[in-house]
Amino acid sequence: MKKKYFLLFIALQFTINTFSQQDGYWDKERSTTKEIKVFARDRIVIKIEDLPLGTTEIVYRITLLDENQQLASSLVSVLKSIPDPTGISQGSAGAVFVLSKISGDDKCTYAIFPKEDLAEQYKDSGKTLESCLIQDEPVSKDAKRLSVDKSSCLSNDVTSLWFGFESKNWIMNQKIILEVVPWVDKKLSRGWSIDNRKSIIDQCKTSNLAQKMSNSDNFCVCVSDRIQAKYKFQEFQKLLPMERSKVFKDAGDICLSETNASPAISADLRKEASLLIKNGKYGLAIEKLAIIINSSKATILDYNAIGSCYLLTKQYGKGLKYLQEGEKLDNTELLIQLNLAHAYLLNDNYKEAKKIYKKYQNQNVTDSLSWVQKAEQDFKDFQKAGIQNEDFERVLKLMKEW
Repeated sequence: MKKKYFLLFIALQFTINTFSQQDGYWDKERSTTKEIKVFARDRIVIKIEDLPLGTTEIVYRITLLDENQQLASSLVSVLKSIPDPTGISQGSAGAVFVLSKISGDDKCTYAIFPKEDLAEQYKDSGKTLESCLIQDEPVSKDAKRLSVDKSSCLSNDVTSLWFGFESKNWIMNQKIILEVVPWVDKKLSRGWSIDNRKSIIDQCKTSNLAQKMSNSDNFCVCVSDRIQAKYKFQEFQKLLPMERSKVFKDAGDICLSETNASPAISADLRKEASLLIKNGKYGLAIEKLAIIINSSKATILDYNAIGSCYLLTKQYGKGLKYLQEGEKLDNTELLIQLNLAHAYLLNDNYKEAKKIYKKYQNQNVTDSLSWVQKAEQDFKDFQKAGIQNEDFERVLKLMKEW
């Protein structure tokens, strides 16, 4: 008995999870249920309720009833047992499932139109050439599923549909029940169509931040996702230009700091900064490195690189600031210790610089480069950048004597 209840519990959990993970829903609030009386040998056109934003599919059911007949169950109640449109086959088995359990003896033909003027032409002349679906074989009941990808009745610019009926009863009036239930995609219901999402990504790519990246695709997709999660498209469109700019900036800051977005972006920026430094373009390298540091994901080598660039562009105070911040991450990194000594020297603090130069003079900054050799290289780079200091030679001489 316990096993039986356990299996029942598992089955119930699976059903709940299946329903909760759907990407859309049957919109019963904006479904259409209309009872129509059609005079003998007459044609009539019925407009359904406006389709909600994000409609990707509809299921409709047409039932002709005798005078005193009533529907056994509404289409909405039938669809409650179907979690998504894929549960409805387009074949005859699926159609029978959603068909009314009863119908009258009367029959009609019908056609569906995406525009009102086309439907009115049908009403006047019976022409169906412009219809998106036609049922020219008389039926007493019918049901179909229409989807955006397989039917011209549904597209981005279609907001409603018109059903045209023609009575095939030459004597008596007919009673037709028309039911239409739309399936709404949750994401598209927020207005974020493919074109709208692309417009945000394209706008992101023109931003100063994105243009500093060699490949901004991952970054801009992240920004787009952030904006979509916070705003409906119509809400975003109503923002003032300055408000939109702030939204982009805030989303960009988050995307830079996120684990899944930051590594790839930071790697690209480091490569670009490294190339710029090799070509002596230190100012541009600072811009790249500043993005990494502002993302709160910078390494000690990022701080070392930006500190060095500031020194080489004669911004000695800023250089010292970033090198001191980097030292807090790892005070055993000798590359940053050497640059700290340079920064103190260039900021006219020879006493503090001398302490550091002396402390590490017998060590290597890398596995193959000594502290003294690296100091000599750095002083040459400073001189190439137009930075002259009489203490350069003094420091080298002292390090060799110590």
